[in-house]
Amino acid sequence: MSGQSISGVANTGNSLFLKAVAAISTLAGWVSAGMITLAVLITCQMIFIRFILNGSTIWQTEAVIYLMIAATLVGLPYVQRLRGHVNVDLIPIALPIRARRVLAVVTLAISALIIGVMLWYGYEFWHVAYSRGWKSDTVWSVALWKPYLAIPVGLGLLLLQLIADLYAVIIGVDAPFGIEQEGLAARAAGDL
Repeated sequence: MSGQSISGVANTGNSLFLKAVAAISTLAGWVSAGMITLAVLITCQMIFIRFILNGSTIWQTEAVIYLMIAATLVGLPYVQRLRGHVNVDLIPIALPIRARRVLAVVTLAISALIIGVMLWYGYEFWHVAYSRGWKSDTVWSVALWKPYLAIPVGLGLLLLQLIADLYAVIIGVDAPFGIEQEGLAARAAGDL
């Protein structure tokens, strides 16, 4: 639609809170990318041992699975910050700016509530695994609290980013749904 553009990164303005959350989410993205890289390297090492050295592998498959799941969970806040999650913006684009803002506040609040509930149960699941000393039923026998820690950490960081996004929309630092309303003056000035 003419007169509107969708920005790709959540704005932080001059807010120290929003900048801190953006930095934490970016760090989470880098950690997630590191986990994916490590998983790829372990996969390559596993292929080398199995097919070149004709040896057996013990821990590699399980480690790669845990790393990829953890990378997905820990990377959630970074993807939220970049607005990379699946988004259907047909309704927000069609709404006037006030209604769009109300819809964004309601959507972000409900999202934060749902992620908060998931965080609660994710933490409880991790704590049970930790307190009962659960181990995987494999030769490696990894203590399951270690890979399960990605659940409360990832969901907690996502909740923090959702709260920051909600705060940014409420105080007017960020546009609802990242949809900037551009005026005719900006278009006439050649900024577009």
